[in-house]
Amino acid sequence: MTLTKKSKQSGEVVKMARELLLDKKAKNVAVINLKDLENSICDYFIVTHGTSDRHVQGLAENLVDELEEKEDISPWHVEGKNSSDWILIDYADIVVHIFREEMRDFYKIEELWADAEIEYYNED
Repeated sequence: MTLTKKSKQSGEVVKMARELLLDKKAKNVAVINLKDLENSICDYFIVTHGTSDRHVQGLAENLVDELEEKEDISPWHVEGKNSSDWILIDYADIVVHIFREEMRDFYKIEELWADAEIEYYNED
């Protein structure tokens, strides 16, 4: 099942995704709440980074596998699996961006949503 507004609440899935990422040592996890912004493309962005190509790939694979196994939630679309510079996992209401650190610093996605509420979480 793909996450939709009719299925599990997106806020609950955001919390699960955040914890799954932190459990695998994702760095500086940002949850961007877009629900109250007019014309937003989804309810939440989750932005994080890994320490290497392997770490980025592992974060993405673990997130997809665990949400499918534990919650029967599958992504609508995944991009960037082959390069591991930036993997985008689209769950319709939630879009997860997993970067290599230098790519995250370059694109600065969090800065695009200045009007949104952003909460940061670290693995420590």
